[in-house]
Amino acid sequence: MPLKKAYVDTSLGQIHYRYDDSAPAGRPPLVLLHKSASSSSMYEAMMARLASVFRVYALDTPGFGQSYDPVAVPDSAYYVAVLLEAISALGIERFHLLGHHTGACFGGEMAVLAPQRVASLTMIGPAVLTAAEREQFRGHYSTPFNQPVADGGHLQKTWDYLGRMGGAASLELQQRELLDHARAWLGRTQAYSTVWDQDFAALYEKISCPMLLMCAPDDVLWPYYERALAARPDARGAVIGGANFEPDIDPERCVSALLEFIA
Repeated sequence: MPLKKAYVDTSLGQIHYRYDDSAPAGRPPLVLLHKSASSSSMYEAMMARLASVFRVYALDTPGFGQSYDPVAVPDSAYYVAVLLEAISALGIERFHLLGHHTGACFGGEMAVLAPQRVASLTMIGPAVLTAAEREQFRGHYSTPFNQPVADGGHLQKTWDYLGRMGGAASLELQQRELLDHARAWLGRTQAYSTVWDQDFAALYEKISCPMLLMCAPDDVLWPYYERALAARPDARGAVIGGANFEPDIDPERCVSALLEFIA
């Protein structure tokens, strides 16, 4: 069955999502949270490969994709609360959860705040950073580098940035991400600001569900991957490919590792 798109209402605004619920009755739900400044479109390749095993739902975080734009975001708990509200409104109670980069940060907090609902947590690029490292990232990833300007120069900046991050692996990928990043130039700043304020290392210790950690050697968060594994020896690990676009560039290994873990 082709992938479907829809909106779900929350108390703060509408959340847009992609989904495939064609799996046989009784199959568990899998919720996917994207990185900044992408959207749920980054999971389409994985969803096509997972639809026979799970009922799959990929949500656009507020400020990204086609979800509503928040006026102000106080902290990461804001995103976690509204995403959980959207998941509940979809009739989903207990679910497997996968998050990439920013989505992994939100996913980890969700697993701590709602442990009875998150059956397992998979993180691509877990960001187990010290306070000093978070401040370093804040300097690079918390400014609206591609705020729209009259001459369109922000589009070239975005295109070049995506190329450096691995998006040049295919023209189709880079073009799609250009559109997502241009749309979410402000949402990116809002989300990243909450991530650098979030003490993910402390949350990480409190996660009680089974965990799978994945990362590519050319991902910006690769230097912290072994640290994440060492801090939680109970978690499984899988090295995948794809720079910072693993679900797009290496969906086969992403899906293979996930299915082995869930099984």
